[in-house]
Amino acid sequence: MTHIFTKLINDETGFIVSAELILVATIAVLGVVVGLSEIAYGVNNELEDVASAFGSVNQSFYVNGTHSDDKACTTGSRYEDDADICDSQYDIVGSGYLAE
Repeated sequence: MTHIFTKLINDETGFIVSAELILVATIAVLGVVVGLSEIAYGVNNELEDVASAFGSVNQSFYVNGTHSDDKACTTGSRYEDDADICDSQYDIVGSGYLAE
């Protein structure tokens, strides 16, 4: 029984494989974190472009009035869209990144 116990204590065949797996897993996790950070930066830029596109849409309109000689008339209608805050493409900038 002591022979089996000493053989078990002195057995180191799985140690190198475990160390290599830990090293590979650490590198993979670091790569995933960096990749997800870049994906988040790209998604934020695209969403800011979409928001700028919505903000740049001109919603103002003008409808002329109509009238006839002796019957009825309608007045026109008008709405003017003013510029809002954050309508520019470069209003939202992520922290830690340089403006492009």
